[in-house]
Amino acid sequence: MRTEEEYDVVVVGSGAAGMTAALAAAHLNLRALVVEAATKYGGSTARSGGGLWMPGPEAATYLKHVSGDEVPSARRDALLEHGPAVLNFVRDHTPLRFMRVPGYPDYHPEAPGGLAEGRTVEPRPLPARAIGADLDDLAGPYRAAPNGMAVTAVDYRWLSLGFRHPRSALTVMRLMAGRLRGRRLTMGQALAAGLRAGLRAAGVPVLLSTPMTELVTDGGRVTGVRCGERTLRARRGVILTAGGFEHNERLRRRHQGLGTGWTVGAVTNIGTAIEAGQALGAAVDLMDEAWWGPALPLTGGPYFCLAERNLPGSLIVDGTGRRFVNEAAPYVDFVHTVLGRTADRTASQPADRTASQPADRTASGRVGKPAGTHQPTWLIFDRTYRDRYLFAGRAPRTPLPRRWFDAGVAHRADTLVELAGKTGLPPEELKQTVQRFNGFAATGRDEDFGRGESAYDRYYGDPRQHPNPCLGPLLRPPFHAFTLVPGDLGTKGGLRTDEHARVLRADGTPIPGLYAAGNTSASVMGRGYAGAGATLGPALTFGYLAALDLATPGPA
Repeated sequence: MRTEEEYDVVVVGSGAAGMTAALAAAHLNLRALVVEAATKYGGSTARSGGGLWMPGPEAATYLKHVSGDEVPSARRDALLEHGPAVLNFVRDHTPLRFMRVPGYPDYHPEAPGGLAEGRTVEPRPLPARAIGADLDDLAGPYRAAPNGMAVTAVDYRWLSLGFRHPRSALTVMRLMAGRLRGRRLTMGQALAAGLRAGLRAAGVPVLLSTPMTELVTDGGRVTGVRCGERTLRARRGVILTAGGFEHNERLRRRHQGLGTGWTVGAVTNIGTAIEAGQALGAAVDLMDEAWWGPALPLTGGPYFCLAERNLPGSLIVDGTGRRFVNEAAPYVDFVHTVLGRTADRTASQPADRTASQPADRTASGRVGKPAGTHQPTWLIFDRTYRDRYLFAGRAPRTPLPRRWFDAGVAHRADTLVELAGKTGLPPEELKQTVQRFNGFAATGRDEDFGRGESAYDRYYGDPRQHPNPCLGPLLRPPFHAFTLVPGDLGTKGGLRTDEHARVLRADGTPIPGLYAAGNTSASVMGRGYAGAGATLGPALTFGYLAALDLATPGPA
């Protein structure tokens, strides 16, 4: 039986963008509702690191450099003008509190306006009791911390060093002791749960297992959403925050030439909201892009590879057995290089410091246009690396699962020649690559790709490794090789929006009553990535700006 309800604002999606939008709407005296397709709330936000990149206008030069000319200046300015106020708003109306991630650099700290000390903040550990009845409905994390420990981004840096650094052991002891204080949420879990607590306090309902099936219009204006037999009217408008399309095989093949198997985004992100907007004439941008990152295609699912690439005693080669990239580069840039994509060299775009290849190995064309790939890709390390550092969540010196080797994801051998035989790599090329790399490790200078020269590279390096925290030789058997694939945190392209988060047609006119934020909208970062939290920071900000515009008197 068809039913109909009426609200001021209907928000589609319960990630950070959607919950911030609904929270802002409620505090602007609008009656708001959130609908969520999944059985749990939080979406990809709950699976994320929870970092937020939302500085003020002082970051204008840097953001323009990173995002490029494809992003209108009005959108960049809106993020920087309102980001700090949005952070304060969330703090004032939820149990969330935030702290800086000390020393975590912008992803291009040497670029104009970049900061080596970074601009990222993250949620402070949030007591589970602050969430109350909504805790059981929170979507799970991408990977849960062991033994119930409340691990923050700050902690992860030191944990990745395993047995190598005294602060690693101190961090483990502190985290273990912290369990006595009761369950606490961190990272994206804290962010999603804290926002949900704010919604409950504001009286905003969140309907789970309620997927949007279509947008409702009246005279060209969006006036609500239909969820099966249920029609939800929105007097002011609809805000689409339902994530990207990373789990839609058809759309990914069409726009990116890749499938869905290597993403770590929420499984309900299938692009429904994006296609609903397109059906009404909305334009889209950046559909060939994603929040890329190299992943290990492990048997239990893809593992997003972060610190593992920066640590000394490892290198990465393609099928030729040669290095082709700065292994420690920011993850989006790394995968751009793997896929053979480069950026146009304009004054507004970041220099590509990931690769400085010989002429026969360069790619051509703008970002997003494949020009030959560096696949297959192999991460190679020796016993010293394995004895010292955390790897794919496994403690140093602990056996790696046999199933990884049986599946062909991993190989192990006592010599590089034997390892080459198992991986299909040219043995002489691999030996020469390792020999050359070991020479760079001895001098501390990577003459081919500059690994360790950026403050970003060094953040996840080993501070006890001299003279370069990112360079160490591969000498001790057994040697390991792991397959790396172009994974992602979610797709980056979506509906074209303006500085108010209004959805735009190709001619630049807004579709009345329709807004989008988060990964449902094309990113304000363009094809770049400013720093940790450059997904979630804009998501919160533009969700808030959508509600602010809807609350403004006059036509939306």
